[in-house]
Amino acid sequence: QVQLVESGGGLVQPGGSLRLSCVPTETMLEVKIMGWYRQAPGKQRELVASITARGTTAYADSVKGRFAISKGNMRNAVNLQMNNLRPEDTAVYYCNYKQPTYYSPNDHWGQGTQVTVSS
Repeated sequence: QVQLVESGGGLVQPGGSLRLSCVPTETMLEVKIMGWYRQAPGKQRELVASITARGTTAYADSVKGRFAISKGNMRNAVNLQMNNLRPEDTAVYYCNYKQPTYYSPNDHWGQGTQVTVSS
């Protein structure tokens, strides 16, 4: 079964930048949408950014103008460039890929990567 491998998390000071990457372990067909979610301690998982197969992007209001999602050069890769990071961006970040429902499974999650913003 395909796995999503995330990288790029870490500790950064407020105002700093990080770039997250997500790459499947094998080529995935008909990926409809790729997204980055995050979950902070005691909070629900929330959608941060998404990009469709056609390249349409969407962002949570809290990250607009600071984060940018893009497709990577490797097969089905997706990146999240995070600039001007704030302490409230601290969370575990997960990538998610969705395929049509006739695939089983069709909803894939990475293992998560920790992002900590602190001075």
